[in-house]
Amino acid sequence: YILRNIMSRSATPLRKPRFERHLPEIRRQRLVEATIRCLKRFGHEGLSVRRISAEAGVSIGLINHHFPTKDALVAESYRHFNAQLDEVIRRHVERAPSAPRERLRALFEAVFSPPNLDKDVLTVWIVLWGLYHHSPAIRKVHDEAYGGYMELLKELLADLQKESGRFRISVRLAAIGAQALLDGLWLEWCLDPGNFSPQEAVALCESWVDSLHRPPTRARPKRRARRKVT
Repeated sequence: YILRNIMSRSATPLRKPRFERHLPEIRRQRLVEATIRCLKRFGHEGLSVRRISAEAGVSIGLINHHFPTKDALVAESYRHFNAQLDEVIRRHVERAPSAPRERLRALFEAVFSPPNLDKDVLTVWIVLWGLYHHSPAIRKVHDEAYGGYMELLKELLADLQKESGRFRISVRLAAIGAQALLDGLWLEWCLDPGNFSPQEAVALCESWVDSLHRPPTRARPKRRARRKVT
């Protein structure tokens, strides 16, 4: 009887625990990834801690254990999300030929290629940008990410200037202009992909780089017609 009772208990399938146990760093990483998935799927509503906990398969209490505030969780998700996209861009630049113009073109092509060129990515950025003025934690991460991206642009443009001659404007202003052009075209494509192709976006950026060396065209002043003296 005892043996049969033991065997019957051992034959009973074990119930899967509702929440799995993982190392702290793995838990944090899964919470960050779940937050990003929620933002992609639900936009602003994806910021719900209850929704994130369900997506990650953990309790709300566990989220509070690893992140003291929701802002801290979202800021860490911002850092991770940006780092993933930034790594793709830098990898493209590193694999490009050593010529400065080729490296700059590689950056343009990376911006207008997956995973950067994706409507879901835009959804995440819209939520994160919307928090910029309301969350010091988000603002700090944003400034770090923006600074790193600008440094890369300035480095590439400075190398180009050394090779091809002085720009009409400073490297700093050229980097600001390049970023504004890239962001604008990227946003426009995400909103309306039928408006232009990624290849056309790269061509526009290349044309803009060409303009850095051209002297500004100035309209000639019109000559005033002389009055005839009678």
